[in-house]
Amino acid sequence: MSDLPDELPSDPAELRVFAAALLDRCARLERLLKLAKDAQFGRSSEKLDADQLQLVLEDIEEAVAALEAAEDRVNRRTSEKRAAERRTNRGQLPEHLPRIVETLMPAATCCPSCKGDLFEIGHDESQRLDVVPAQYRVIVTRRPKLACRACHGVVLQHAAPERLIRGGLPTERLVAHVIDAKYHWHLPLYRQAQMLATHGIAVDRSTLAFWVGYAAQELKPLWHRLRQLLLASSKLCVDETPAPVLDPGRGRTKTGYFWALSRDDRPWPDLIRLGWSMPMHWAAAPFMACG
Repeated sequence: MSDLPDELPSDPAELRVFAAALLDRCARLERLLKLAKDAQFGRSSEKLDADQLQLVLEDIEEAVAALEAAEDRVNRRTSEKRAAERRTNRGQLPEHLPRIVETLMPAATCCPSCKGDLFEIGHDESQRLDVVPAQYRVIVTRRPKLACRACHGVVLQHAAPERLIRGGLPTERLVAHVIDAKYHWHLPLYRQAQMLATHGIAVDRSTLAFWVGYAAQELKPLWHRLRQLLLASSKLCVDETPAPVLDPGRGRTKTGYFWALSRDDRPWPDLIRLGWSMPMHWAAAPFMACG
């Protein structure tokens, strides 16, 4: 956390607001610091796992940011100094991201003295990272029927395109998105159903589960091929990571596993990563990712 600003607010009301925010943040930081110390040095029953510790650290960082925001509102010099530090330390944004260029021209483009036209002698440029929220859309496939006026019974029409799920609602991209969210980002299907509902899309959890199971069956040949390549390798290095898995009906979790497998001495291009939670059915998650 940065030091106190060089100049405190001169207005009594602003100073009271700043002091109250400072005391509140200090108290919160003290509580979070105690949690962090207990996690690192406390008894085994008090220690936090890695994920919980990350949450504590996030809370500390958020509290620091909130304190800085309060300081920035009452001290312009401190705000400008921090803005310069942020511009210096934030690094470069990836080149592959699309750029949307916004050009902001002055309200007047003529000289205020002689009224002559102004010309550009340079420019300042800054970059910010933006996001376009996920957008659901409907793919409408029209297949016109073409008939001949002269020949009776002649009707031509493009064949219906193949679908992953015949007669099903989702495109292949949507099914892949659901699978990636479930197995890559560990987002349960019931939560995905809730997220769809916020967009006015009524797809329940059981339907999503059907999509995942159907796709898993279609992916089985790929899983068998990966398994065949692994078992045929002269070398096989396996890293096993246990993970708790919900066990509905028993009121507790069971132990699942993730496996990372490397089949020769080459680096990452030949790394094959498989993952599933035993004793889950093979079709439920044939593989997590491969690179």
